[in-house]
Amino acid sequence: MVFKKAFITGITGQVGSQMADFLLENTNLEIIGMMRWQEPIDNIYHLTEMINKKDRISIEYADLQDYASMARVISITKPDFIFHLAAQSFPKTSFNSPIETLHTNVIGTANLLEVIRQLKENKNYDPVVHICSSSEVYGKAKKGIPLSESTAFHGASPYSISKIGTDYLGQFYGEAYSIKTFITRMGTHSGPRRSDVFFESTLAKQIALIEAGLQEPVVQLGSLNSIRTFQDVRDAVRAYYLLSLEAEKGSFYPGETFNIAGDEVFKLTEVVEMMLKFSTRKDIKITLSNDRLRPIDADYQMFDNSKIKSVIKWKPEIKVENMFRDLLDYWRHQILEGRIPLNR
Repeated sequence: MVFKKAFITGITGQVGSQMADFLLENTNLEIIGMMRWQEPIDNIYHLTEMINKKDRISIEYADLQDYASMARVISITKPDFIFHLAAQSFPKTSFNSPIETLHTNVIGTANLLEVIRQLKENKNYDPVVHICSSSEVYGKAKKGIPLSESTAFHGASPYSISKIGTDYLGQFYGEAYSIKTFITRMGTHSGPRRSDVFFESTLAKQIALIEAGLQEPVVQLGSLNSIRTFQDVRDAVRAYYLLSLEAEKGSFYPGETFNIAGDEVFKLTEVVEMMLKFSTRKDIKITLSNDRLRPIDADYQMFDNSKIKSVIKWKPEIKVENMFRDLLDYWRHQILEGRIPLNR
């Protein structure tokens, strides 16, 4: 029997690895993960035996910024579903590396879509293409107004500007060339494997280090003024898959955009209180570090989820409290295994 194929860019990241886990557990799709040579595989280490045996999952090497490598890998694999999840995804890093961020996120996405356009034109290749944008496209939004898909963009970092470009590319290639694209703008997501450059993960990591006696009982954080809608990444990837099925059926026009966000809203100070409550140490203090501040911040993110819920039967299932517990347990396990993270 020939099974359909799903191609995941960014499979070694948090979202890409969770996407692979979801598809392996809940579908019969063959998974092809794309990564660069010598990229860390920590997030897919649990899949290496399956990958080595090519047991429903395999790896192809390519770089989004190299058109030739993208043309080669898409041409030889011809996946039915493409989940484009690779990106330089940390807003603060984008202030230090704006050109790299723009190249990876904008030119990389353009390379992928242009390869698909040419294959569609010359070989009748017609996959479903998920373009992962970000809620950061809304930038500094007006407080008190839920963000909908029609809310104006307002870039608040080179990262958010790069994702605005990514978003528009997905819309354009869908509308102009009838490629079956859909674009998602995911709100703040977390859970196991979340990179420690993000607020709640560096908080969990530092708590775990303190519990292990590897750090003084002081956690350093940046601004705590934001209000965020949190969701578990494992809920988000389920939405990605459900949307891909609707795109395949033609349930919406190519180039449609969807917010994907949780239903639970927190001030960052409330997240800190929750995480400290989970800790075995009761003497931890919080200090604010100027080194962790951004020049400008997207400090308000509350969402209107009505559009996605009108297309797929989906709602977040994992409570945010459980998500944060799982994140803290993830870092505890990493440290217990001797994987001592960098202090960043």
